[in-house]
Amino acid sequence: MQLYNTLSAEERARLIDEAGKERLTLSFYAYAKIEDPKKFRDDLFIAWNALDALGRIYVAHEGINAQMSVPADNFEAFRDTLEVYDFMKGIRLNVAVEQDNHSFLKLTIKVRNKIVADGLNDDTFDVTNKGVHLRAKEFNNLLEDPNTIVVDFRNHYESEVGHFEGAITPDVENFRESLPIINEQLQDFKEDKNLLMYCTGGIRCEKASAYFKHQGFKNVFQLEGGIIEYTRQIKEEGIESKFIGKNFVFDHRLGERITDDIIAQCHQCGKPCDNHTNCANDACHLLFIQCDECKAAMENCCSTECQETIHLPWEEQVAKRKGLQVGNKVFRKGKSEALKFKKSGNLPDAPLAKAETKDIRQKIKVKKILIGKAEHYYSKSKIAQFLIENNGLAVGDKVLISGPTTGDQEITISQIFVNGAFSEAAKAGDQITFELPFRVRLSDKLYKILDSENA
Repeated sequence: MQLYNTLSAEERARLIDEAGKERLTLSFYAYAKIEDPKKFRDDLFIAWNALDALGRIYVAHEGINAQMSVPADNFEAFRDTLEVYDFMKGIRLNVAVEQDNHSFLKLTIKVRNKIVADGLNDDTFDVTNKGVHLRAKEFNNLLEDPNTIVVDFRNHYESEVGHFEGAITPDVENFRESLPIINEQLQDFKEDKNLLMYCTGGIRCEKASAYFKHQGFKNVFQLEGGIIEYTRQIKEEGIESKFIGKNFVFDHRLGERITDDIIAQCHQCGKPCDNHTNCANDACHLLFIQCDECKAAMENCCSTECQETIHLPWEEQVAKRKGLQVGNKVFRKGKSEALKFKKSGNLPDAPLAKAETKDIRQKIKVKKILIGKAEHYYSKSKIAQFLIENNGLAVGDKVLISGPTTGDQEITISQIFVNGAFSEAAKAGDQITFELPFRVRLSDKLYKILDSENA
């Protein structure tokens, strides 16, 4: 019986596009006593794989923590798979603010020691003695109380792009680092202050609130459902958002915009910006904030060293990734001496700029025609392959390559191979290849720009 993925991310993206059906990105968690996490994991995989549900899920003896993408048509059937378990009956599903059919492209369910790495010994305190859960309006009211201290229990790269007004934002790499830091910092306020905490979806606060009550804090409160549920409630109920900026998310989108306030800067030039990216050098893959101008100039890299690396022969790039010391550098979360404008710790509330509102009329001004789709990307040679399905393409044409992960990338065609040979033009049915400094996916579309005067 299949208990693992058989399709690559690119193949899955193509199937999603071909199906043409909307998907929902959602998250949920539950603390519960699970006797056999391995069997639980396998049962979930069988049930969810049948529904084309994808995502990143952790299960442990203490419960489940899931971020997922589910076909909208299968949403109720998916909920039924949860109702089978008593501890998940009626569970709240946090549906994402912004939807993306490609948020997850694999179903990965892993058995872990804990569903969140908190570094706590659960036997030393009552994990069920949690803080008071607050809805959005109640949370806002308590925020305005001068006797309240609000704490962000996320990591530095999350709070940098968005946080609640006046929140303490610990300069930490992970959740387990924040607990002792906050405990020590607030020692003098255990008796007389309201300790108000929040995180992305609520799971970190479930354990943190019990921990702080055990440490002697008398008035402990937590945001029910985290920032995701808060955002849903303020929109439905017309409540003012006390959260400013973006909510960092852990799928390829890397963020959902809550307000149009930009409170962060491009880590390379200092321009107001809150778009995270990963360094294009696979031996680095640093997570950092990069504006469009620096993305173009630095070719999606965090430093000149990494930019030079991506132009090396593929074999040399692979060699640079070998070794334990090198491997430990990969997937660092946004701290590097090369990033001159990185901010963490005590963050300002004042916005640096406003995000541009997406205007569909502006898109119409850029006249373009769909001419083809991506078929492959050869990483070693940095060559992209497309199939021309409509119209034609010639050297000198300006094209737009667009996709959910790639974004919108404009380039001018300077040289093309058509059906394996140099040519000045291609027509419908032709297979073309040309050099590209960035990876394309099977979900990417190729457009020819007809008029970009108002772009």
